[in-house]
Parts: sequence; C-alpha cells; structure tokens
Amino acid sequence: MTKWVVDPSHSEIGFQVKHMMVSKVKGSFDTYSADIEAADLTDLTSASISFTFDVSSINTKNTDRDNHLRSADFFDAETFQNITFKSTTITGSGSDYKVTGDLTIRDTTKPVTFDVEFNGKGTNPWGQEVYGFEAEGKINREEFGLTWNAALETGGVMVGKDIKILVDLELSPAAAE
Repeated sequence: MTKWVVDPSHSEIGFQVKHMMVSKVKGSFDTYSADIEAADLTDLTSASISFTFDVSSINTKNTDRDNHLRSADFFDAETFQNITFKSTTITGSGSDYKVTGDLTIRDTTKPVTFDVEFNGKGTNPWGQEVYGFEAEGKINREEFGLTWNAALETGGVMVGKDIKILVDLELSPAAAE
C-alpha cells in the first residue's frame, strides 16, 4: 500500500446548505488532515480513506455566521473540536466509485456514502504524479445534533436540513521515509 497526501492548495472540503429557503450558503473547512492508503489510486476499491476536519476552521466568508456555526447552537467547537470520516466500504470501477464510511459530528456517528469521481492523473512540473478526485455526499444535519433553526415570518425556516458535502482533492504519493 502507498500513502497518499493531499495538496491543500489544489484541494477543498466544502459544503452548502439552503438559506431562507431561497439561496445557498457555501463554506469550507480550511484545516483538515487526511490518511489515504491505496495500492493504486486508479482502483479505489482496496483503499483506506479517513479525514479529520477542524471545526474551528469553518469558513463561510462571514465572521458572524462562522462564529455562530462554531457555537453550541451548531458544531460546539469548544466541546467537539473535529469532524471525522473513515471509509468502511468502497465499490465501483473506472472513474465512478461509492465510498461509504462512518461520519462523526458532535459524537454522533452515522454511515454516509459519497459519490466519487476519478478525474484522472498527470505529472506536475516537478515530475510528481498527481491524481484528481471529486466527491459529493448529503447528510441531514439534524441527525447529527445540528438542530438550531429559526422560523421565518413568510413561512419556512432559516437553515435547510440537508447539507451537501463537496470534496475536491489532488493527491500525490507521500515522500518515502
């Protein structure tokens, strides 16, 4: 098995959620780590994938909203500092995979499946092989204890239940130790 590292300048862990039932708020976790092992990234079925997201690094480009998301109303970053994901099953072939694993938010763990697309491989200007992937999954935030909301005078609620998780990764082999 080969260890693979994420290139943070060409990768992003993002999310989006409905706001006031009419638009989407998008954000990211700017600090995260990954532990990815695979014999060959062109066949993910034998891979082991895990991520840890630092909740305090949440970034929606709005300081007040980010602070609210870090509060006990949402992620409670002071008590639950990380969100984790660990793959349990990977199926598929070619460029399309389903990666199922355990997602833990606020000490609640539930299985989540991501649709993963292998975007190809190349060689960067320094001779290093790089591999690109996109992943998308959806969770109901209330199942993870993220239940804060506010009713709107016009009907509906401030924050949607469904959170779309969007991952863009560029990976390369870890340097030999």
